[in-house]
Amino acid sequence: MTLKPSDGADGKLEWIKSSYSSDDGPSCVEVATTPAIIHVRDSKIPDGHRLALTPTTWAAFLPYASHG
Repeated sequence: MTLKPSDGADGKLEWIKSSYSSDDGPSCVEVATTPAIIHVRDSKIPDGHRLALTPTTWAAFLPYASHG
């Protein structure tokens, strides 16, 4: 898996999505980080609802998300 910047319309955050998420294939989540918040959104609905997680919460979640 590689990460690539999203071409989303959000000018304030740099959204990153997995290479597993393509324009013509399966989609997944995108992540944008700031020092205090990890932002998460659905790559199919960039203007939709978002999650805002603390870095500690995100770090605790990652081991569960990476098992598939």
